[in-house]
Amino acid sequence: MSEYGFNTLSVHAGAQPDPATGARATPIYQTTAYVFEDADHAAALFNLQVFGNIYSRIMNPTNAVLEERIAALEGGRAGLAVASGHAAQLIAFHPLMNPGDEFVAAKQLYGGSITQFKNSFAKFDWRVKFADGQKPDTFKALITDKTKALYCESIANPGGTICDIEAIAAIAHDAGVPLIVDNTMATPYLIKPFDWGADIIVHSATKFLGGHGNSMAGLIVDGGKFNWGNGKFPTLSEPCPSYHGMKIWETFGDMAYAIACRVLSLRDLGPSLAPMNAFLIITGTETLPLRMQRHCDNALAVATWLQRHPKVAWVNYAGLEGDESYGLHKTYCPKGAGSIFTFGVKGGYEAGKALVNNVKLFSHLANIGDTRSLIIHPASTTHRQLEPEQRAAAGAGDDVVRLSIGIENVEDIIADLDQAMSA
Repeated sequence: MSEYGFNTLSVHAGAQPDPATGARATPIYQTTAYVFEDADHAAALFNLQVFGNIYSRIMNPTNAVLEERIAALEGGRAGLAVASGHAAQLIAFHPLMNPGDEFVAAKQLYGGSITQFKNSFAKFDWRVKFADGQKPDTFKALITDKTKALYCESIANPGGTICDIEAIAAIAHDAGVPLIVDNTMATPYLIKPFDWGADIIVHSATKFLGGHGNSMAGLIVDGGKFNWGNGKFPTLSEPCPSYHGMKIWETFGDMAYAIACRVLSLRDLGPSLAPMNAFLIITGTETLPLRMQRHCDNALAVATWLQRHPKVAWVNYAGLEGDESYGLHKTYCPKGAGSIFTFGVKGGYEAGKALVNNVKLFSHLANIGDTRSLIIHPASTTHRQLEPEQRAAAGAGDDVVRLSIGIENVEDIIADLDQAMSA
């Protein structure tokens, strides 16, 4: 469906009327397994000689619609749906990494990702080094012969800074490794990382893709252009013991990485996505372009208002002229700078906590990308497991308040913040 526009793909990509019933909406295939035609058909499926459904831990027809849709919206070769954004990160790295291998990640990341990379990945002996996402050359300085990937967020959570994807991709490719971009905050409506040189995209579909705060999901999209046969990735290029010595890169070409994520990593690690959740994310994608534009328009209006408020020390939003990411915003996402941004409340830690305790329309919770406006004080919640210097580096210092601006009337959003500031 590549000939269609973004709005059309958001509604139709990957989906067809159900052949058995004619149902127009994608059915929820709530099944664990699938009947084989005969013994030869079953053997061919298990040998990866033909594509088809075996077991819902590995693939499911409802999930397949979501996978194809997000791959189409991102302009990628193939997608894989998993149980959450954290699961997407785990599965994305698994085919690339062996014990002792390294990757370089921007330090401007969601706090949970920093913890996953630094602590949980260490149990696999996967080692992370943190660069400055605002200074691409700092990635280059950390690359060694053990480096297997570079990683960044297109728009960072919670700081809202925009990554120079093209510059970091060039550094990755000079080193013979892929660039993985978390596109959760931007979605393909605002930024298409493959257009700027990225090789792999991950999403927490829990956020804007679903958009309604009702289901957990993660997605991985393979750009289909990276040379996995360059000698750095034996899981993809060398004989695979799970499939009788098959060489995945040689056999599947531009789908090799996506296939490995599915039939090796998802199969064995197991964070499969429930088809009910896939159905809800599919429904959310149908309104993605409409919601994202409203999110961005509202966020710019709120950020502009906060900039003038006497109790606000600073506002960090790439859509504001003078912001350090404003130029990158105009280059990478001219339609808008997203709906997530941070600001500093005069009074620091206690003032930030007091503000979130006094809002009425906003919901105080640990999520983003909802139709509803959300607020949180990261230092006391999402980033509290980090040391103070790590929180500051991640854009979550003591005075920081993070907003996820929803699609309500912007006058009501501003009025709620105003009364909370006064209280």
